[in-house]
Amino acid sequence: MSLHKLTPAAGSTHKTKRIGRGEGSGRGGTSTRGHKGAQSRSGYSRKKGFEGGQMPLQRRLPKYGFNNMSRIEYKPINLSTLQALVDKNNVQDITHDILINAGLVSKNDKVKILGNGTLSATVNVTAHAFSKTAIAAIEANKGTATKL
Repeated sequence: MSLHKLTPAAGSTHKTKRIGRGEGSGRGGTSTRGHKGAQSRSGYSRKKGFEGGQMPLQRRLPKYGFNNMSRIEYKPINLSTLQALVDKNNVQDITHDILINAGLVSKNDKVKILGNGTLSATVNVTAHAFSKTAIAAIEANKGTATKL
């Protein structure tokens, strides 16, 4: 057995069609493209979603909905998450940097503190937005809620 004698198994490989190599090849002339029409021309490419001239699906379906261009997306953080952060890291001031280091938000996220859960520690929280219940819970524990 030598490396130069290795061949693929019989029937596992096929010769590629050599198109446009003269009449004697059997695939000359129109080169398997048929006669006339866009598909016979060079440079033809069917557009995405083309359905043979039938009205394509993306044009049959109506437009709907509304995207508010000035919407501000906030990353929600609950009071229970803040309490877990205080218990784990023993911090008094919770800032955007501390939330980033804890892996709760990324550096470009805007943070909104929500009032779900309980907060027993006295903390000074700095965030982009707060819910009314979150502000009430933070101030009930003699902490401060500061908007960025």
